[in-house]
Amino acid sequence: MKNRSTKLELAGAITGVMGAILLAANVSYSGYGFVLFFISSMFLSTFAVIQKLRYLLIMQVVFMVINLVGIYRWLFY
Repeated sequence: MKNRSTKLELAGAITGVMGAILLAANVSYSGYGFVLFFISSMFLSTFAVIQKLRYLLIMQVVFMVINLVGIYRWLFY
């Protein structure tokens, strides 16, 4: 279980950094950074559930909602 948690945490960190780089680049496809942020939040939410980190889970759920708004505004609006 520890190895799985480590992989989820690492995947969440990597996709989060990739999303930040994409948004900071301010290019035509920067909106996909929100998709990467959403994926990052899913990884980190799963990690938080496994590790019983309640406040991290709450934060990631809020981030997922924010990222869905970003996805809608940047990619569908």
